[in-house]
Amino acid sequence: MEIAGKVAVITGAGSGIGRSLAVRFAANGVRAVICTDLNAAGATETALAIGASASAEALDVADERAIEALVARVEQRFGGIDIFVSNAGYGGTVGLESPTSEWQQMMNVHTWSHLAAARAVIPGMISRGGGYLLNTSSAAGLLSLFDTGGGYAVSKHAAVALAEWLSINYLDQGIGVSVLCPQAVRTNALNYMNAPNQQVDFEQVAGDGILEPDYVADLCIEAIAEGRFMVLPHEEVGIYFQRKAENYGRWLSGMRRMRSRLRAVPSNR
Repeated sequence: MEIAGKVAVITGAGSGIGRSLAVRFAANGVRAVICTDLNAAGATETALAIGASASAEALDVADERAIEALVARVEQRFGGIDIFVSNAGYGGTVGLESPTSEWQQMMNVHTWSHLAAARAVIPGMISRGGGYLLNTSSAAGLLSLFDTGGGYAVSKHAAVALAEWLSINYLDQGIGVSVLCPQAVRTNALNYMNAPNQQVDFEQVAGDGILEPDYVADLCIEAIAEGRFMVLPHEEVGIYFQRKAENYGRWLSGMRRMRSRLRAVPSNR
């Protein structure tokens, strides 16, 4: 898809990858970019940094009705939405002992928000001849995480599956879909993993390096332009994923060994 002249909505645009995407979209000539975030001040800061082509709205992506209302407002104002980026997310410790409500909140933010956005925008996109969805998942959506990363990994796996399903069923109706699956990126979502009591998850995720949000945003722009489904800022993830598919049992054994090895390493942080 050609980005110039399009109307784009980005969730989680108050910081990190979402902010970088908003800036990059504007630099590539979008007609309008709507920056949304649970943190309204962050979204406003992003929009002000971009200028006249940007606006900001507070949005809780766990609220399906709020997404529907946002889409309706933007469509009424601009005549339609061409690109919807479901990027909002958060890090957290959710394991077997965590209440179901915490697992559900991970699903609400990382999976069901993507579904709500697709439901709200796809019919209009089809009627206007097409559109594009960029959904942020994670390398954890292709691989997994240790210990209390369970809720995050499960919700991100579901996000990948949903993006696959959308691409299979709607590409022939003009709807492009890309899914972003990075490892460590210098964003707020990484902060909780960098705490001393989260050493294992942090070392697992950051083992192949920490990328800058601007670099990841540039790769997403390229993927949209090419209509490429999978966006892997860390190329190693593709190799790991291939090994996993080739021999699941061996991959699981390797993950257990890595978990034990990382647990045995004293934290230097």
